[in-house]
Amino acid sequence: MAALFSLTCVVSPKPSLPVPVRSSNARWRWESVASRVVLQPETRRSRVVALVSQASRVVFRDLDADDFRHPLDKQNTLLLRTIPGLNELGKALLGPMTEQVMLLENIGTSVLVSENQLPDLHKLMIEAAKVLDTEAPDLYVRQNPVPNAYTLAISGRKPFIVVHTSLVELLTRRELQAVLAHELGHLKCDHGVWLTFANIITLGAYSVPGLGGLIAQSLEEQLCRWLRAAELTCDRAALLVAQDPKVVISVLMKLAGGCPSLSDQLNVDAFLEQARSYDKASSNPIGWYIRNAQTRQLSHPLPVLRAREIDEWSRGQEYKYLLKHAIQLEDSLKPRNTYVR
Repeated sequence: MAALFSLTCVVSPKPSLPVPVRSSNARWRWESVASRVVLQPETRRSRVVALVSQASRVVFRDLDADDFRHPLDKQNTLLLRTIPGLNELGKALLGPMTEQVMLLENIGTSVLVSENQLPDLHKLMIEAAKVLDTEAPDLYVRQNPVPNAYTLAISGRKPFIVVHTSLVELLTRRELQAVLAHELGHLKCDHGVWLTFANIITLGAYSVPGLGGLIAQSLEEQLCRWLRAAELTCDRAALLVAQDPKVVISVLMKLAGGCPSLSDQLNVDAFLEQARSYDKASSNPIGWYIRNAQTRQLSHPLPVLRAREIDEWSRGQEYKYLLKHAIQLEDSLKPRNTYVR
């Protein structure tokens, strides 16, 4: 997910007591009037689906990042490493001062999730980290009307994920966990400094004095190309946790054109058909040129292209092998009954 990074100080309203709110065809939920940080209400059917999913979810106990890394991610990471001095420049720009700014920015303007603070979100994070066989980072929830989530990781500091309140309201529990898994994928793949560097560049870091003049346009394009490839990898991490491609595709669809009032009318199959029509429309030389011009300056691939990519990977042998191997490993670790005469 693209990152939003701002040095602006935000004054939060005074907290208020949660009040019960009831939606049609849904159970009671608690909502904070001040922050409105809630998970979408669940119908009886969605609760049953969630229970079945949790009971049958596969845990990837020995998962390696290269097991699901997208080929374009591998290719563009190698290209980044060939740029002289880029790694040193990144570390210099993301030094102790920047670390402190980012840390204080989140502590001062967001809510740190824990077992005692937004426990439902905390549980989703712990479960996702367990499935991907990685350590759970800190998780913050931040008041923001733009649906978004991002990861910041700098060497020497514990990484953290930030989720915007509007994204929490837009997505179901399973979709939100897929988003958290996507962000965990960045950490699992050790995107680290490059991810933070690219996030800051693509979201207005040129406003920081002195930074804009240090980064050439070609460097920005290279980082955006790498970030687009890294996003494809992390969509795969989301699928490994969701274990249902429609959950991941639904997230992309809602980010493309969803809102809470229309979410129950969105159709994943129709969105996939839309992705196929985009491929067809851009298959001729003119369409190919326009498509490349559209995506060249983007930090993320177009949602329809990401949907098509994850749909194809979910049908491929690589994903099926990972599931099969994880199931076999899980079965081998189960205690077996022994009979002694």
